[in-house]
Amino acid sequence: MGACVCRMNPDNETMSVSSASISRPTSAGIAMGAARKNRPLCHETIRWRSDVPLTEGQLRSKRDEFWDTAPAFDGRKEIWDALRAATTAAEGLDFQMAQAILDGANVSVPNGYLTECYDELGTQYKVPIYCLSYPINIVKEENGRDSPAEYSEPVDGGTDIFLKLRISSTMTDVKLPVYSKDTVGQCKKKLQAAEAVNACCQRWFYSGKLLGDKVPIDECSIHQGYVVQVIVNTEHYNHDNSTSTSHAS
Repeated sequence: MGACVCRMNPDNETMSVSSASISRPTSAGIAMGAARKNRPLCHETIRWRSDVPLTEGQLRSKRDEFWDTAPAFDGRKEIWDALRAATTAAEGLDFQMAQAILDGANVSVPNGYLTECYDELGTQYKVPIYCLSYPINIVKEENGRDSPAEYSEPVDGGTDIFLKLRISSTMTDVKLPVYSKDTVGQCKKKLQAAEAVNACCQRWFYSGKLLGDKVPIDECSIHQGYVVQVIVNTEHYNHDNSTSTSHAS
C-alpha cells in the first residue's frame, strides 16, 4: 500500500511548518488564489520521522499547544477550527467527513494535503505535519500511560453517570459507566477495557472541543444524553498491534 512521504528539514522535523504560518496576499495574489486549483484531500496518511523522538503524551501536548495558539498569529478563528476538525477526522481515516468540513468552510488544498491550505480570500494557512499523523519513530510509553498521576483513581469518585460515546473506528454508540470525578484519561482506560480500543489512540471531543486527559468529567459540562465523539487513530492502533504480534511470533 502506498504512503505519502515527506522530505524533512534536517533542523526541524516539521518541514518549516512547526508554527502557525499565515501570509496575507496582495490583490494580485488574491486573483492568483482564485485561479488556484483545488484538489480533493489525499486519502493517505503522511509518513514522517521526528528528529527528536516523541512520546504519545508529548505529541498530544505539542498538538494542543499549536491549536491553542494558532489563531493568535493571524487568520480567521473559524478557519482554524475547521482545519482542526478536518485533521482530526482525517487522522481517524474519515476522509469523507474531513472533505465535507473543508468544503463547508470554503478551504482549498492545492496539493491535496492539509499542510498548505487557503480560505476563500486567498489567505494561506499551514498546519504542522505533527498535527496530521504520528511519526514513524513514536516512543511507546511504558504500560501505555503518560504518568501515574494522570490515571490514578480519584479519592472521591463522585456520582455514578453514563457517558454516551460515539467511536469513529466502528461508528457505534457506547454507554460507558464512569464516576463524575473520573478524569478523561481514566475514562479512556475504562473504554479500552470495555471495547478494546487502546486508550493512547483515543481523542475525545465534545461540542467541538478536545477534552484533555487530566480534566475531570464533571468539569467538561457534558449534558445528559449528549454524544462525546471518540476519534480513534486506527492506523497507529493497527500498527502497534501488528508490531506486537510480530514480536510475539
